[in-house]
Amino acid sequence: MITVHGFTMSGNCWKIATILRLTGQPFRWVEVDSNAGGTRTPAFLALNPNGKIPIAVLDDGAVLTESGAMLCHFAEGTPWLPPPGLARTRVLEWLFFEQYSHEPAIAVARNIITYLKQADQQAARLEQCRIAGERALGVMERRLAGHDWLTDSGPTIADIALIAYTQAADEGGFELARWPGVRAWVARVLALPGIEKLPAA
Repeated sequence: MITVHGFTMSGNCWKIATILRLTGQPFRWVEVDSNAGGTRTPAFLALNPNGKIPIAVLDDGAVLTESGAMLCHFAEGTPWLPPPGLARTRVLEWLFFEQYSHEPAIAVARNIITYLKQADQQAARLEQCRIAGERALGVMERRLAGHDWLTDSGPTIADIALIAYTQAADEGGFELARWPGVRAWVARVLALPGIEKLPAA
């Protein structure tokens, strides 16, 4: 059985549990609190020297890292990932956008405000997150104002990747009412069969 090491409140970890549930792949969950140093232990670093969650250990002992790569691996051969070609490339574009432009702003702001409780101490960093996060949500809004999904292939792992932290954007100080297309998309994704909402802080 697949073993996933992750933190339940993490959007990156939520993605992996979600795609495994959606594709009917049983898995075992090992809780790791990254804020409490759980990813810096010798045992964890032996699995992932980068010291980050999530990781997945396959039946044969192979270790997978990076949530976007894991989404692709577990979605292969399912409707959640189009076959190789332009349609798949469109999905990959959004996966890279999520990790480079979206997650570093919205997820980081959520962690600072909601978990670390350091909004005052990290005010300058939060302002950087606000600017970058609003820019990322604006990019999404331009697509979602006129489309139901992030790509023309219907719901895919692109939607799973981007909703992971967007659904909790308010915990990072982002009010989704400013982006009505994004807000409607969040409701649409969360209404899909098999989708469980990220637990609230």
